[in-house]
Amino acid sequence: MTAALACAQAVIGQLLAQGVTDLVLAPGSRSAPLALVADAAARAGQLRLHVRVDERVAGFLALGLAKASGRCVPVLTTSGTAVGNLLPAAMEAHHSGVPLLVVSADRPAALVGAGANQTTDQTVVLAGFLRHLARLSSTAPAASWPAQVARAVLAAEGVLSRHPGPAQLNVELSEPLVAGDGPIAAPVTVPAVRTGSLGAPEPMVLPGTPPTVVICGDASAQTGRAAVRLAVAAGLPLVAEPTSNARHGAHALATGRLLLAGDLGARVQRAIVFGRPNLSRPVMALLSRPDVEVVVVTDSPAYVDPGWRASVVAGAVSLEPAPAGWLGAWQRADRARLADVSSVLDTAAGPTGPALARLVVAAVGEGEVLCLGNSNPIRDADLAPLAAGHVPVFGNRGLSGIDGTISTAIGVALATGDPTTLLLGDLAFFHDAGALAIGPGEPRPALRVVVADDGGGSIFATLEYGQPRFASAFERVFATPTGLDPAAVAAGYGVPARRVDTLAAAASVLAEPVAGLEVVVVSIDRSGRAEQARRIALGG
Repeated sequence: MTAALACAQAVIGQLLAQGVTDLVLAPGSRSAPLALVADAAARAGQLRLHVRVDERVAGFLALGLAKASGRCVPVLTTSGTAVGNLLPAAMEAHHSGVPLLVVSADRPAALVGAGANQTTDQTVVLAGFLRHLARLSSTAPAASWPAQVARAVLAAEGVLSRHPGPAQLNVELSEPLVAGDGPIAAPVTVPAVRTGSLGAPEPMVLPGTPPTVVICGDASAQTGRAAVRLAVAAGLPLVAEPTSNARHGAHALATGRLLLAGDLGARVQRAIVFGRPNLSRPVMALLSRPDVEVVVVTDSPAYVDPGWRASVVAGAVSLEPAPAGWLGAWQRADRARLADVSSVLDTAAGPTGPALARLVVAAVGEGEVLCLGNSNPIRDADLAPLAAGHVPVFGNRGLSGIDGTISTAIGVALATGDPTTLLLGDLAFFHDAGALAIGPGEPRPALRVVVADDGGGSIFATLEYGQPRFASAFERVFATPTGLDPAAVAAGYGVPARRVDTLAAAASVLAEPVAGLEVVVVSIDRSGRAEQARRIALGG
């Protein structure tokens, strides 16, 4: 056995020992020993292997798998630009705290800077976005290989730091890579590096009972449950973003972001923050007000404080119940404002983004999963009526980009094993259409991709750039219509696709069970988007 192959056996074996169950591979030559051992492990039933030809797709697929499972998921690439293509996924994982592990095959360090083929300094490509960087070499002592792997997995999962995120194993493999005869064996079972429990934090008691709201941004299911428990225990209104996993129950508000911009919002004196809120301007304005006490509840040292107003940061908090009538006032206002939103949407002549989001949110039921694309789709879902029960909701809100949306949703669907629906815009669809290229024999998701096709980026019409004075430039530099048909693009990848032009037709399709991978395109007219947003903000 070559030293490169022995190193690969140790790397994959220790990944399995540390609990890795899924591995994403983008093929190449320098990574051949690692790829062959991973394939042998998959054939032996030791892990589930996912192969993709595009490293950017592979990175976001691994991100989705890790996001939904909560476990470290490695993405394995060859050397050179392959590693650079993982930067967007690593950036998102860094900001959203997802345990992504980059396993980058490399040439020996002595060749860096010497003009060797497909060779660069791969240790700086992801700099600034890693919890840990390990440099392995097939020429180093064999005992260092599993030790470095275990350390990287523990760092990615945040076991000791309470700060999960991306890590990198840069594996220098010397030639010969796979010389010799006979098949490649699956890795042998090795012991894991174990850690102790850090324990649950003691709640900090907050003094007094000023008018308080609970804010929950993008969050894991565990954090979402904590936000709901606090709101219920203290009788507080809960403003929960769609991916907070807290947007359900009697305390959650469907129109919370609209109410924060009104009279009730002006009365708030304390905001208790969970997760990563970054979706709406009213929430950001609240967390920046000098007259509001901002309390951040987090188990990570990377806490959220975009307005620089946090005066308390704690792992858990408790407080006396709110004064009688405080929650009821918010609930009554929420019902009235939701009725106003409905009346605005009902007057539209054809399908709109917010109306489609309502249908999608309502169609995803118990035992299913919802994924939301950035830009307008997630904001439209933020004004939809609350779901009857809790449905897991995922989105890439770390950096809120539109890249990798389909790949992430495929990873989520594969990790959960549950029927999944993704709502996204046409530009996000085209940006990640390569995710639909899933080879024969690869694990395939039960995923319905719903495309709100309004022929461009309609969110810009609701921002400053949608003003008439920018009309001559708007279509080309902001809306950027492609002229492509998402259904035709999906069909080109061999994915079943259909287009519907009415909300009734969309509702009928959404009522069907999710079976396999399919694309549903809903035609949306964005010409009235800015006016509709203005009417919703003003209350009809």
